[in-house]
Amino acid sequence: MDQIKQTCLHDKHIALGALMSPFGGFDMPIQYTNIIDEHNAVRHDCGIFDVSHMGEVLISGNDAEKYVQHIFTNDIAGAPAGKIFYGMMLYPTGGTVDDLLVYKKGENLFFLVINAANIDKDFDWMKENSKGFDVTIDNQSESFGEVAVQGPNAEHYIESILGIECHELEFYTFKEMQVGDEKILISRTGYTGEDGFELYGSHDFTRSTWDKLVGSGKVKPCGLGCRDTLRFEVGLPLYGDELSADITPIEAGLGIFVKVDKPEFIGKDAIVKQKTDGITRKIVGIILDDKAIPRHGYDVEVDGKVIGQVTTGYNSISTGKSVCMALIDANFKKLGTAVQVRIHKKLHSGVVTKKRFYEKNYKK
Repeated sequence: MDQIKQTCLHDKHIALGALMSPFGGFDMPIQYTNIIDEHNAVRHDCGIFDVSHMGEVLISGNDAEKYVQHIFTNDIAGAPAGKIFYGMMLYPTGGTVDDLLVYKKGENLFFLVINAANIDKDFDWMKENSKGFDVTIDNQSESFGEVAVQGPNAEHYIESILGIECHELEFYTFKEMQVGDEKILISRTGYTGEDGFELYGSHDFTRSTWDKLVGSGKVKPCGLGCRDTLRFEVGLPLYGDELSADITPIEAGLGIFVKVDKPEFIGKDAIVKQKTDGITRKIVGIILDDKAIPRHGYDVEVDGKVIGQVTTGYNSISTGKSVCMALIDANFKKLGTAVQVRIHKKLHSGVVTKKRFYEKNYKK
């Protein structure tokens, strides 16, 4: 078994008494105080997450844009530097290698941010599919620390506490800048449904940033527990739950990030076939009538027949309802369809609804 890794902030989490647990090959904080307080801090004020476990890969060379277009479902052609794109890398079958962010740094220079658990797999896959392209693929994951500062007051605290101007950044844009002796990257993105920023830099910069924000007493340290409840409430997918090698972006309801009008990309034929023929299963939202909590893998049933399984489920902190996302038979995907979820051998009634249980509050 591979040795568990630690981020550059690991000792900070221990000092704060965080509950730690393995995630994506790293020993990560799940919570510091409790998930509800941390969740609400992000929804109503500001929280900071250690996301240094995420992977970063730099693509450069004469064919960099052409290569990224080949491996990525979204369309980056002709985009200006400073723009960020969300999308997926696919297998020829249409199944998902990973979902990721692509940052355009220059004419033929792209910064890819990938999921921690998939770093080695993704890097190998990128190299395997680079034949015939004049590109250099550099796995820089070990060099970067990263924090996510999320919540309606994130901009104010980054500017007032860190002295880093970020108000001019639009949603899904970034800039690189000098902070003292450090060159850092700051982006306006997030995985919580709230306004927020990611700051990428050296391990020393990341530690200093954490100390300043947490030490201010205004920005609450938040663990992966509430990161999951926050992303889930606004319908954002987690690789391994709503996306996987066996789940395509179309089945996950993420077709908007798959541009089939592009000349080509790996997996395009399979996606076009799904769009043409239709899909047999779909990720949907379900709201239960009671407070029972559905969990990953629990069966969804209609009239005694299993029609799918829960991918993520919680008692939604922001809405107070028991909700889940589930991959079900597409014949039952219509909003308002009555279903049941089997929880501890007992069936609990609910209805199919939108995956977004809570409205996003991004800066437009």
